[in-house]
Amino acid sequence: MDTSERLVESLENLGVERVFGYPGGRAIELFEGLRESSVDVVRPRDEREASVMAEMHGRLTGSPGVLTGQGPWIGSLGSIGQMEARLGSSPMVTITEASERGNYSTVAPYQQSRGDYGGLELPKILDAVTKEHWFPRSPTETVRSLQLAFKHAVAGRPGPTAVVLDGDAVTEEFDGDTLPPVWNDERQTRTWESRPTATDVARAAEALEAAERPVIVAGNGVHAADAYDELAAVAEAYDAAVATSYLGKSTIAETHPLAAGVIGSFGHEGANQVVSEADALLVVGCRLNPMDTNWQAPEFIRPDEQTIVHADIDSRNAGWVYPADVGLIGDAAESLGALADAGEASNDWASDRAERARESFTAPECESDASPILPQRAVKEIERVVDEDTVVTADSGNNRFWLLNYLQAPATGTYYGSGGVGAMGWAAPAAVSAALETDGDVIAVAGDGGFAMTMTSVETAVQQGVAPTFVVLNDTSLGMVRQMEGDVAGVEFHDTDFVAAARAFGADGIRATTPADLRDALDEATGSETATVIDARIDREQDMADTLQSSFYASVGGLHE
Repeated sequence: MDTSERLVESLENLGVERVFGYPGGRAIELFEGLRESSVDVVRPRDEREASVMAEMHGRLTGSPGVLTGQGPWIGSLGSIGQMEARLGSSPMVTITEASERGNYSTVAPYQQSRGDYGGLELPKILDAVTKEHWFPRSPTETVRSLQLAFKHAVAGRPGPTAVVLDGDAVTEEFDGDTLPPVWNDERQTRTWESRPTATDVARAAEALEAAERPVIVAGNGVHAADAYDELAAVAEAYDAAVATSYLGKSTIAETHPLAAGVIGSFGHEGANQVVSEADALLVVGCRLNPMDTNWQAPEFIRPDEQTIVHADIDSRNAGWVYPADVGLIGDAAESLGALADAGEASNDWASDRAERARESFTAPECESDASPILPQRAVKEIERVVDEDTVVTADSGNNRFWLLNYLQAPATGTYYGSGGVGAMGWAAPAAVSAALETDGDVIAVAGDGGFAMTMTSVETAVQQGVAPTFVVLNDTSLGMVRQMEGDVAGVEFHDTDFVAAARAFGADGIRATTPADLRDALDEATGSETATVIDARIDREQDMADTLQSSFYASVGGLHE
């Protein structure tokens, strides 16, 4: 077999069910092999959408999503999903190429990106957005590089890796009897979970047992480790309230008696207050970035007054932002599992305090029948159709913060947002990817700006035979910038007919101008076997930042996000 055929064999051996990509350049050799394989090809309309789909696959399943395509476009359009995967810890493998032109390489041929004078340098781009990348130049090196890409994508903190294929190495015959040898795919990509030391676990348990007001802050690392049961077990063992970061939303069911909501500058006021009142904090899989910490408002988290236990897969992250008293270094499931077995405690504070904190999930506006629809009410209508098998994908912008505050996730793994790099246009392709993976309902929520960026994902859903619901919270503007920055250019949009666009793609389209319209549309869409776009007209005067800004964020002057 030639090398490209051996690469396809590796994908099959490693259990890859589908790749997301766009044929072009020397990646075409790979696409030729995929045609006869058990691996499905999902071909969206461009590499940006493919990259987000691959990233979401990795985030949802814990197995690397595979992105493939021609180098210049994987390194430009396709960098969106890779950046999100890098900062959001999603396992992902990119297989691309440099459009090399052999003897013509020194005279700047069209599209070449291997780094010669007169061309682009794809490896430098990949170096900026991936954990690791390889540029193999022989068949043996190529196959081993793909194996290592799969290994590194899930080893330690998950993230994106990349292999840049060389034209000749892909088309040459693969010889299995070389030195160094190419080992069995499954054995070569095997990884092992790390876990904290017994001494550190005992010290963490002691701190939680001594606490009168213990609080857990759960981040995206709990999603990445599929450590939902272990998180709940620790909360119940030590009677601790659980708040989450933005990316940690739905790591615990937000209806759980110990769930307190989402912290942050536009998070729940109740959850922020709970964290500030804690005498011991267990931070799990969360780096505590400025948005999570209310831009380090002095009265929010106080290392001099609170005992901090920080659990993270990466030792650099434990105690990074705030000094930690104890570090638990290892996979979140391993750390939490060990901690749940190490002790127990009870108090008269956590359950009642969490219950009061959950009052932040609602507001009078959630019951409003006004038209245009108040975004708070729109979220509550979405919440009504979300059950434990539903996946909600949230875009960047105002829509994400309305969802964080008013969508009370009924189960773990039901909400995912763009928050690694915070890219607009993420929710729609992410929803298509989720719909390919799950039998439950999938609902993408985006503003009209973000949805328009990647609305051709609707056509991909139709082509793939899946039926996500795309809810567009439409205020005919770039709402977050318009509200936070005032009178600036470029924030108003033409009133696009998304219903007509949806029908042109082969999907259904419904316009909703009242809460009753939206309710009916959601019932119809989630019960349909056809992808549906709901153009929900929302009140553009509902100011997200003014409504949701936390008191801690206000105390540091409401820094620009």
